[in-house]
Amino acid sequence: MTLHITNEVNATLNSLIEGGNYNAVMTLVDENTRRLVLPLLPCLSSTHVIEIAPGDDNKNLGSITHVWQEMEKCGATRNSLLINLGGGAVTDLGGFAAATFKRGISFFNVPTTLLGAVDAAVGGKTGINFNGLKNEIGAFAPAKAVIVSTTFFSTLPEQELKSGFAEMLKHAMLHSHQQFAMLLDFDFKSIDYDLLLKMLQESLQVKQRIVEQDPTEQGLRKALNFGHTVGHAFESKALGDGHPVPHGYAVAWGMVVECVLSHIILKFPSTNLYSLARFVKDNYGAFYITCDHYDQLIHLMRHDKKSHNGEINCTLLKDCGSPVINNTINEDDLKAALDIYRDLMEI
Repeated sequence: MTLHITNEVNATLNSLIEGGNYNAVMTLVDENTRRLVLPLLPCLSSTHVIEIAPGDDNKNLGSITHVWQEMEKCGATRNSLLINLGGGAVTDLGGFAAATFKRGISFFNVPTTLLGAVDAAVGGKTGINFNGLKNEIGAFAPAKAVIVSTTFFSTLPEQELKSGFAEMLKHAMLHSHQQFAMLLDFDFKSIDYDLLLKMLQESLQVKQRIVEQDPTEQGLRKALNFGHTVGHAFESKALGDGHPVPHGYAVAWGMVVECVLSHIILKFPSTNLYSLARFVKDNYGAFYITCDHYDQLIHLMRHDKKSHNGEINCTLLKDCGSPVINNTINEDDLKAALDIYRDLMEI
């Protein structure tokens, strides 16, 4: 995979397409990126455009079948290219479509959201939701190229920016206290997009180093699951309740719970825990739960892809920059952590 961090998106895409000698080029978009982003990229005007409905809840069998049918309709072969232009749902689904069509064709990711750039577009994970579970069906399949830019971010709602920023915060906590502290000072009310691009580059470098060492998540890469065991349970509960929450928000709340577990089990510094909890509460609010929801959340965590034999598995932190993978969490510690989460979030 080649990573291009640039605001010259059209020129970069044009060069990559011309250099590939593809027999067919397709562009996958959702309704929003077709309307708002596609007109900004004239190099894609001659490609076969495939459109899906927006939102993570449309990352399903119906959408993937539609994409496969459109790829077949335009005569795609193993020498074809799919360009995924959109947020995480588009790059997840599009990557899986490309990985499975004709046993694999080339694809580029052009994320148009901060979350899509920092989370879904880089790392080679693709997939769709199934049977009420997030990313239940998928494959490891790295994009041939990823083009990351802040060009499209200025039109994003603040909620979308914050959703992506949570994944950057995760990378910072995995890397160093210095990077963590720098992100805590970020001002969402007066965004410096040049600074954001620099911070995004540093964040992606953290992820890329981990992925290159462990591309199929056999060891070190599991560190990137920090915040996700609990976060996915929050996300699945919200989806089941008919009130979906942004992925990054669920991860932010999940990181608070998993930092509490880190403090209980590995003595993660309480000062860092309180700093994270305060930042999350101020910027993301709280995911409302009571003790009556604990059993449901535990059930969802036991069915998480990271679970082994029904055990709950989390990545925890000894400190910022010191992740510990493959921690088996018992129910008593988890319920205690959820209690403390509710206190910290003032629920």
